[in-house]
Amino acid sequence: MEAESEPYVRLATLRTLHRVVADLNAARSLAGTLQAVVEGAVHGLGFDAAAVSLVRPDGDLVVAAVWELEESAFGGPAVLLGQVGSRESWERMLSVSDHWGTLRFLPYDRGWAIGTDIPSWTGDGPLPVYTNDWHPQDVLLAPMYSAGGDLLGVLSVDRPRSGKRPGAWTREALEMFSLQASIAIGNARLRAEMQRALARLEKEQQALRASEESFRQAFEYAPSGMAITELHGAGTGQLTRVNDALCRLLGRPRATLRQQRFADLVHPDDLELLNRTSAEGGRAELRLSRRDGGYQWVCLRNSVVADAAEGPSFLLTHVEDIEERKRHEFQLAHRASHDALTGLPNSAELRTRLGRRLCAQAPGAPAAHPDQDRHDTEPAYAGQAASYGAHGAFDGQGSQIALPHGYGAPDGFGRSSGPDREQLGRPRECSEVPADHVHAVIPAELPGGGELWGGSGRPGAAEKGLAVLFCDLDGFKTVNDRFGHKAGDSVLIEVARRLQQVVREGDTVARLGGDEFVVLADGIGREEAKDLAGRLRNAIIPPMRIDNRTTRVGVSLGIGWAGCGMSIEEVLHVADERMYDEKRARGGPARGARGERSHRRAG
Repeated sequence: MEAESEPYVRLATLRTLHRVVADLNAARSLAGTLQAVVEGAVHGLGFDAAAVSLVRPDGDLVVAAVWELEESAFGGPAVLLGQVGSRESWERMLSVSDHWGTLRFLPYDRGWAIGTDIPSWTGDGPLPVYTNDWHPQDVLLAPMYSAGGDLLGVLSVDRPRSGKRPGAWTREALEMFSLQASIAIGNARLRAEMQRALARLEKEQQALRASEESFRQAFEYAPSGMAITELHGAGTGQLTRVNDALCRLLGRPRATLRQQRFADLVHPDDLELLNRTSAEGGRAELRLSRRDGGYQWVCLRNSVVADAAEGPSFLLTHVEDIEERKRHEFQLAHRASHDALTGLPNSAELRTRLGRRLCAQAPGAPAAHPDQDRHDTEPAYAGQAASYGAHGAFDGQGSQIALPHGYGAPDGFGRSSGPDREQLGRPRECSEVPADHVHAVIPAELPGGGELWGGSGRPGAAEKGLAVLFCDLDGFKTVNDRFGHKAGDSVLIEVARRLQQVVREGDTVARLGGDEFVVLADGIGREEAKDLAGRLRNAIIPPMRIDNRTTRVGVSLGIGWAGCGMSIEEVLHVADERMYDEKRARGGPARGARGERSHRRAG
């Protein structure tokens, strides 16, 4: 019977296959594709029921789609939907089935191979009469494979509507259909993965856009300065992006800043510090130039913003305004190292500057042993303020003030200020001094006066040294006693002003305490020191107008010389003795009384 109608069956089946395959490819999701597979097997190939078991990621197979005709006489397979069978059981059943090409047929007499681990149903149709009749417990399977040969799932069909086991043409049609179903399922899975990937990508892009917007707002509206700098290429160091706070801080428009580097803005004295500051986690306190020509103290903090794939992308620099803090630090530093009344370096700062010029080894003498006892000490805070000397100082009202000669970096002795061991008030061991240290040498004096030439080893040059001029005011106690301490303070301030007007740039004028002042003058000879002492005396003795009164004070001067190998106290003691010798020669008070020397100390 089938042979007589076979040409018509084939034509009708091809038409049906064309339609159901079109339905397979038209499905927009994996679930829709699976449903099209089972419906196509039922309507297009002449079966009463069909189911698709899909391979899960763990390898087991789950019943993912079922379909049956309403007029089916046996129990519906819909109850199997979602049930899982192990991969091992499926492989065992497929292996014992008859091979019909790529199809697998399991006759009812081998139903034991199904076992209990595979979801299955049994129809209640009629039992077979002839050998070729379909038995309700027969099973016809169409395994579906990917292009790579991996099992995607199994299409199960039951009870051909002809009541017979499928012939050659139906089998071939089922093979063709299962192949198309495999392609459709693979494409559906690929589309599903692509859709999930696109969804993840869109979500990530939304998160990225939200993150970028958050960063933009945090960057633009940050209360402190922010800058983004190029890390690679020809634009390395270029400011590519700055926020409003940085523009306001430096008083520069955004377009101007984006054409510059931090190296173009930093104070020349801070350029080396900027270059030493690392990109990742680097921190530096330095000065950046403002549009008005001044400099702004800032703290730079760097962090590298990196891309996971491409590595470091750019440098994010946080620019914090520390002007007020620095101002306060400078004020504290100035107060610690300077006399509150006159603004001159105080005793501690005088010793610090003198100590920077001296070392423990006298010229021509062997180096001192590291364990050699030092008989001279001074509080460790003596030179604390020196490290701020390069940056200026501020008065009590917050206005910048000029520092006295010799204060700052470089100082009057050719070295930059900074606290280190020599600031403890004792000569430095030779191993602690810079390689270019020049020994302080006391100029030799010929009998009858005059100077030796070439004593420093420099042919044709008079020997120069570091002169220490000790100044003690004469008659100052009388001013205090007659007119009061306020008048005495005014006299000290005026004396400090006059001394500073006489000395050279680079010389140090310090107030040692009370009415005692010390002048350090480096690089002068004995005759020059005497000339300087005369100028100092002439500057002090003219009358002063204090509180509508005219008063005057005298001065006793002693010239000492500082030489390497001497302690700081030795140097000051020698100058003090020279001053006392002059005072005694002029009929001044005895050392035990020294009534003219007030013991008022610096504030």
